Amino acid sequence: MQKMLFSDMPISDAIKQAVAELGFEEATSIQTASIPLILSGRDIIGQSQTGTGKTAAFSIPAIEKINPKDRRTVQVLILCPTRELAVQACDEINKFAKYVEGVRVVPVYGGQPIDRQFRALRMGAQIVVGTPGRVMDHMRRGTLKLDQLRMIILDEADEMLSMGFREDIETILQDVPEERQTLLFSATMSPEILQLTRKYQTDPELIKVTREQLTVPSIEQYYYEVPSSKKVEVLCRLLDVYNPRLSMVFCNTKRQVDELVSQLQLRGYLADGLHGDMKQPARDHVMDMFRAGNIDVLVATDVAARGIDVDDIGAVFNYDIPQDEEYYVHRIGRTGRAGKEGRAFTFVTGRREVYALRGIMRYTNCKIQLKAVPSSSQVREKRVGKFMDKVRGVIQEGNLEEYLQIVDDMSGEDLTSADIAAALVKMALVKEGRRGLPSREDDALFAAHARSQNRGSMDGRRRNRDRDQGSGRMSGRPRGERGGDRERVPMARLSISIGRQNKVNAGHILGAIAGETGLPGKTFGRIEIQDRQTIVEVPVQHRHEVLEAMKGCRILGKQVVTEEASGNFHRRPQK
Repeated sequence: MQKMLFSDMPISDAIKQAVAELGFEEATSIQTASIPLILSGRDIIGQSQTGTGKTAAFSIPAIEKINPKDRRTVQVLILCPTRELAVQACDEINKFAKYVEGVRVVPVYGGQPIDRQFRALRMGAQIVVGTPGRVMDHMRRGTLKLDQLRMIILDEADEMLSMGFREDIETILQDVPEERQTLLFSATMSPEILQLTRKYQTDPELIKVTREQLTVPSIEQYYYEVPSSKKVEVLCRLLDVYNPRLSMVFCNTKRQVDELVSQLQLRGYLADGLHGDMKQPARDHVMDMFRAGNIDVLVATDVAARGIDVDDIGAVFNYDIPQDEEYYVHRIGRTGRAGKEGRAFTFVTGRREVYALRGIMRYTNCKIQLKAVPSSSQVREKRVGKFMDKVRGVIQEGNLEEYLQIVDDMSGEDLTSADIAAALVKMALVKEGRRGLPSREDDALFAAHARSQNRGSMDGRRRNRDRDQGSGRMSGRPRGERGGDRERVPMARLSISIGRQNKVNAGHILGAIAGETGLPGKTFGRIEIQDRQTIVEVPVQHRHEVLEAMKGCRILGKQVVTEEASGNFHRRPQK
């Protein structure tokens, strides 16, 4: 599919200005296909993997189609499976609507005081983003009126169905006006989703972003789970440890390119950037410097990097995970050329980006290996070793007489040769404007982050699964439970008044609790479904929070009562 530049899209100048300020240049495949169709009024089914820009695909046309002067009428409703996704979608819409006067977006989700949401809705909003359970709660209370709704959007529909929200979704769809535009976005297209589309959409256009499988076996590919605040530190460590002659770093936005170039230059790296705001002479100059080796690190956006043909690029860094799986292949294809070795490193922050990386692995049909961030001692060893090699080379070249005289002169000032040598080594290793050798404090931070992310990572889940199978553990037991002498988490047992006779399953229960509280599913322990009730294990520290959030909650259309169950507290192993 030929992708469009946002500047060429049929959208208002106000939104183009916001998109340009965010640094985006080219629309992804799902955005290119969806935005014009939505603006034309069509119902659509958008099938595309996580991380391909679906939120912008529906947010931009939704902003275009509302009447910003009418603040008392909810014109667009967006349903998301979790609190986190609702907040994220709300934030993105606000960014795109920055220069559109009068647009107001309100999020509604479980885990936030409902009184605060009452006040926000009374103040008026054209766009409401929420989880199905909380949206239905407001509809029942009359605090969310949808009688003038023009557009409804189901974001991550497959996730909502897997979490047991189907009846809630259908209730909402039945209660909103028939004369509306219905958009559905999903990573997969299950029979349940197809049933929804047939029942609630009008002649929808299917947009399926599919591509032939590609393989890139000749390039070593790794990923690192990195907090966003430490990406620069990790990039510098990798540059020091692997020491590629030339490297390319890819960012998703022009703003990020400029910020990263400044940070690298301050740390003493020979870095420069390429993006769409640069004039052609400036871009040509940067590329000439890169080819000549006067720039070691080239930071670029995907659009600006097109047409670059340099054979000696030793490493490619995905500083931002690409918005489109195709971009990943184009990026890493810059290295490993002409029979030379190549490496590709991808930085991943948070569970959503782990899912996006999994989609890239399926698309490229190759393994991307999780690696630990190089330690400060490894970086120190590499940098010192590289420096010593240079020193040995200078000694072998000879012609040091006049410099030895300088050392002799300084030695007459009560300085030893060792002191002078150490000072010169420090000056060489800590260049002007560059920080010293990496901090061991960062090693502890990276280790802690890796432990916290382990349960969400692909390799972490696989290790836990293998460990469970090896111990003969039943798959229905809590995902975090392990044997051994590890520190154990105190758990409380809560009873929810819905059970097997209501055809409820663990996904319905977990989806409802996670949706109302905002706590991740891995927080909870056993879910025991009985005939008339379900017992759920909740960490003691969260039991009051869960009890409060579940008041008035409905599961499979049935209002449930959640209370503490009989039985003593117990402890489960710490994750």
